[in-house]
Amino acid sequence: MILPQKFYSKPTVRVARALLGQVLVHETPHGITSGRIVEVEAYLPKNDAGCHASRGQTPRNKPMFGPAGFAYVYFCYGNHYLFNVVTEKEGVPGAVLIRALEPVEGLELMAKRRGKFMPDDLGLTNGPGKLVQAMGIERGHNQKSLFKKPLYLRAGERKEKIGATTRIGLTQGADLPLRFFLQGNAYLSVKPGKDRPSMGMRKKMRAGAVKA
Repeated sequence: MILPQKFYSKPTVRVARALLGQVLVHETPHGITSGRIVEVEAYLPKNDAGCHASRGQTPRNKPMFGPAGFAYVYFCYGNHYLFNVVTEKEGVPGAVLIRALEPVEGLELMAKRRGKFMPDDLGLTNGPGKLVQAMGIERGHNQKSLFKKPLYLRAGERKEKIGATTRIGLTQGADLPLRFFLQGNAYLSVKPGKDRPSMGMRKKMRAGAVKA
């Protein structure tokens, strides 16, 4: 069953936690790929300096202010795209970044898109940039509906417990515990207890101001 739009029209943290275990599907002429969502990050409409919309609407973050259940795809760090699900009611800018998937179908196609990974490699979709490439998600999917084909989410299952930590690689809002994941899953981008320091902290480390 494809998840309906009302699934996304809720507070961002609630949607983020509910997304764990659901299945992201992309139907293309080359084949179908899908993956179970195992890790996400929530970006809140209020009191969240790490959110793209914290300083108001821009051409880049415009999708966050639109209806819930649409994609927000943007270019990050000059080398890969990231895929987000828009939440909240229209005009309230919330979104959930999909950080990792557990592959379900189309693994050979995923591996071909990734270039150098075997279909059973744990590195196939264990990161936000990796999963976008493996799933064939592109800039053109920005502002597209996620409750109808070809790119959509369908109902899945979740038996694992949900864990929570701070988000990965932020310079602002780095102290908020808004990264949620399925405990024990092999496809997490960063294992609990091994969270990478924020980008600001890594710069200080490289400068010698802070010891690792």
